Amino acid sequence: MSYLDDPRVLFAAERTLLAWNRTAVSLITLGFVIERFGLFINELHYTQVAGQRSLSFSIGLALIGFATLLSMLSVAQFRRVAKRLSPAEIPHGYWLWSGTLANLVVAALGVLLIVYLVRGFR
Repeated sequence: MSYLDDPRVLFAAERTLLAWNRTAVSLITLGFVIERFGLFINELHYTQVAGQRSLSFSIGLALIGFATLLSMLSVAQFRRVAKRLSPAEIPHGYWLWSGTLANLVVAALGVLLIVYLVRGFR
């Protein structure tokens, strides 16, 4: 418990949660771009770059997986902090679940993107 009785503590924790959400979205985007770049190189038939497709595929999927894990861990951290807040620090009627929902949706979409990329264009 923080004993501050100030809602700014909650809002600071929520800003941190949303900053991790932005970071996760950026890493997912970077991972997708890296994964697709290997496909682009493969389509141009650059045979001098041996293994480029599998390397970029692995790095891209690793970044997407890391971002998904980061998003889920940030939810766990926020929930741990929010649980320790006093009732005076949480404004009446404030939805604590909205930030966590955003991060969980990003994590779920990251998992779906990994499944889509691994399975291909079927």
